Amino acid sequence: MNQETKEAVPGVTSVIGMLPKPFLVQWAAKMAAEAAVDNLHAVTAIAENDREGAIAFVKGAHYRYTKSRASIGSEAHDMFERMIRGEYVSTRYMSDAMRPYHAHFSEFLDTVQPELIRAEDVTWSDEHRYAGSFDALLRIKDEDGVAATVIADWKTSKNTYPEVALQMAAYGFADRLIDPDGNSEPMPPIDAAAVLHITDEQWAFKPVRFDAEVFGYFLRLRETFDWDREVSKTVIGKPFAKGGNKQITTGTQRRA
Repeated sequence: MNQETKEAVPGVTSVIGMLPKPFLVQWAAKMAAEAAVDNLHAVTAIAENDREGAIAFVKGAHYRYTKSRASIGSEAHDMFERMIRGEYVSTRYMSDAMRPYHAHFSEFLDTVQPELIRAEDVTWSDEHRYAGSFDALLRIKDEDGVAATVIADWKTSKNTYPEVALQMAAYGFADRLIDPDGNSEPMPPIDAAAVLHITDEQWAFKPVRFDAEVFGYFLRLRETFDWDREVSKTVIGKPFAKGGNKQITTGTQRRA
């Protein structure tokens, strides 16, 4: 929310959520089928006494998986922010699930040697009315020692997806930055965008296309968001006329 105007605007993630994702239907169905087959005896036992409970268990498989992955992602992002800010993060009491993420992020820091400019600040667009929180703004030097300002995002998902380019463009083409205290300043020039894809098995720092064309696609989704949340609710008016629910009995029904 804008500290000056108190205006509520959609978040970048919500805007990108306007993209159709038909594959999610098949994925959710597959997760439900796997849950049923892998827990066949348990599901059968539950169903004997609680049919609805068994159905809820099977159909909730994709939600449980997503919630589990989100928990890991949140914990990892918190750790990454501490590490990129230079805080020492001990592994002594760290969960086994987090240890590989810590090791891979440490290797990324040692290999790339990024200099932190900003982290976890909000980008705000006055012109297009959206906001979003980015992971990091970094200064990175290439092999020749030439520095570039790079807006970066950490991803702990199974893969990296094209939508990250829309996300980075939305952040980088915003008008200003807002820190946790509500202080605002113009968005600095951004040279490039990148995503650090980091899992429990490996990490990769990948360039992401960052230009006006990609930003243009994000803006079209921004318009779609307004249609979905606001305009679509205004296009059907009150009926000019309407009738009751009187049922007509046909001759065929009378002869039956």
